[in-house]
Amino acid sequence: MTDETAHEALRATGRQAMREVLGEAYMARRDASTTPLNQALRHLSEEFPYASLWTRGTLTRRERSMVTIGMLVALSQHHELRGHLVGALNNGCTPEEIAEVITHACAYAGFPAAIAAMRTAEEVLREAGAG
Repeated sequence: MTDETAHEALRATGRQAMREVLGEAYMARRDASTTPLNQALRHLSEEFPYASLWTRGTLTRRERSMVTIGMLVALSQHHELRGHLVGALNNGCTPEEIAEVITHACAYAGFPAAIAAMRTAEEVLREAGAG
């Protein structure tokens, strides 16, 4: 197997996991906005977090979604949070569980980060018809 064949296999696995977690609409937007400039970074995100981490068996995807939400709240990464909130719903998290993760994060990430994240969650849940 060549290096490129190995990378292609990882990307295929990662893209499938991304599709399952983030949905078809996300993948269509991602593919439409992939350029020669951002392609290498996108390939890495398919290979590492999605092919290598989201496919591991120790945590369920539901559990991974909750952990990811907590980390994105702590990092104030609300753009990324939007997609992972949809992913959390796709992975079986309830709106109440999502709100609890964000509420819990206020003690460790601070109130401003948690309040901003809750606003994002309310928006996304409303758009998804789940909140």
